[in-house]
Amino acid sequence: MSGEALIPLHGGYRKLKSFQVAQLVYDVTVRFCDRYIEKRSRTHDQMVQAARSGVQNIAEGSQASGTSKKTELKLTNVARASLEELRLDYEDFLRQRGLALWPREDARRAELIAQRPATAEAVARWAREVHDGQGGPHGPSGQARETSTASTQSTQSTRSTYPEIAANGALALIAVACSLLSRQLASLERAFVQEGGFTERLYRVRAQARTRPPGNSRP
Repeated sequence: MSGEALIPLHGGYRKLKSFQVAQLVYDVTVRFCDRYIEKRSRTHDQMVQAARSGVQNIAEGSQASGTSKKTELKLTNVARASLEELRLDYEDFLRQRGLALWPREDARRAELIAQRPATAEAVARWAREVHDGQGGPHGPSGQARETSTASTQSTQSTRSTYPEIAANGALALIAVACSLLSRQLASLERAFVQEGGFTERLYRVRAQARTRPPGNSRP
């Protein structure tokens, strides 16, 4: 009977929901910056790099998890911090241009999240639907939006522009990614407290090897 593996299975970050949403945020941010931020500006580079950092640190943390839970925790936290920085950049974009920052309960945000878009093009399609569906209780499909609220109707009383819609859509996705990373960090912290890191696992594997009957070590 085999004992505990010294280096457990690790990686597999592409299956993490946090990675998938962070990667979508990155793709959306590249598209957003190319359209609405001066390409030679420092802000353009900072936003793209913050979005990229969110993705890369999740991947690097997952790859490091086999031999260092401490590194995994650190890099996952860096990923969340990078996305928080990006959130502020989008909020600054809206504030400095006099555009509306949609409240969390805005039905348009909820609709984007409910659609679970997998690509930047899917997010762009949502933005077009929001833009074209303004000015009435019906969207492009002609069906009533059951999720409309008083606060949303008030927000939509002024027609939203594409930059406003795109920035708020990105903010909704960032909120999802940060929430997923917070849960991921909490789970990693619990596992670290209960199971320890690589050093503790090394001691356990050595102890198992010492107590294993000599015959079990032979082929």
